[in-house]
Amino acid sequence: MWVGFPNCGTLRRCDGALVEEGMNPEIALIREQMRTPRAAAIAGIIFSLLMIASQLLIQTSVSTISLGPAANVVSHSNTISLALHLMPFAGIAFLWFIAVVRDRLGKFEDRFFTTVFLGSGLLYIAMMFAAAAVAGGLMRVLVSGAENLTQSGSYILARAEINQISNVYGTRMAAVFMFSTCTICLRTRIAPRWIAFLGYIVGLVLLLGVGTIDFIPLVFPLWILIISVYILFDNLRGQPQSNPD
Repeated sequence: MWVGFPNCGTLRRCDGALVEEGMNPEIALIREQMRTPRAAAIAGIIFSLLMIASQLLIQTSVSTISLGPAANVVSHSNTISLALHLMPFAGIAFLWFIAVVRDRLGKFEDRFFTTVFLGSGLLYIAMMFAAAAVAGGLMRVLVSGAENLTQSGSYILARAEINQISNVYGTRMAAVFMFSTCTICLRTRIAPRWIAFLGYIVGLVLLLGVGTIDFIPLVFPLWILIISVYILFDNLRGQPQSNPD
């Protein structure tokens, strides 16, 4: 049928979708061109690699569970500083990964589970950034003079705060993020069922086993790596051939 658009003042023929949304063809074309690129799924891979590298550098230098001496931290200051500098880039890639998953959901997005998914993801990044900021400040003070910091007890307090923020609260938010993501995958089938069931198992391990083994937090970026690789290859398989016209 013929529909009039007040924005352009002309009569144009459009399909049912444009009539329901009340937009003109120019706006529809702009939105189509602003769709998330297929290669954006690589953001989850980047996050996984950066987070794994950062955590391995830290955990091979100092224990994230037991409170070791300050001299041990100072001796590995360069390695720890490198790990902390990787964290902001990992956080940016993780935010991009969240946007990729929401774009993949499209019209099947559920408000309840998406709210939990988005909230837990943002809280996870915020806590990782907070722990990295405290660790970075602690490193700078230790390098300049460790004696005053250790004698006053500030070093022990800062190490305990870093452990609580990252391993207790941040990692459990990662578990909630995995639970919500797996539930969304099962309801919308945007990923295979085995990835969702694997995510439930890994999330349960994070929820109950954190704080006992140093390398347990690594299972979260590893799971993100698996689902990101699947989304990337699935997008590439479904990518239509380019039209030279």
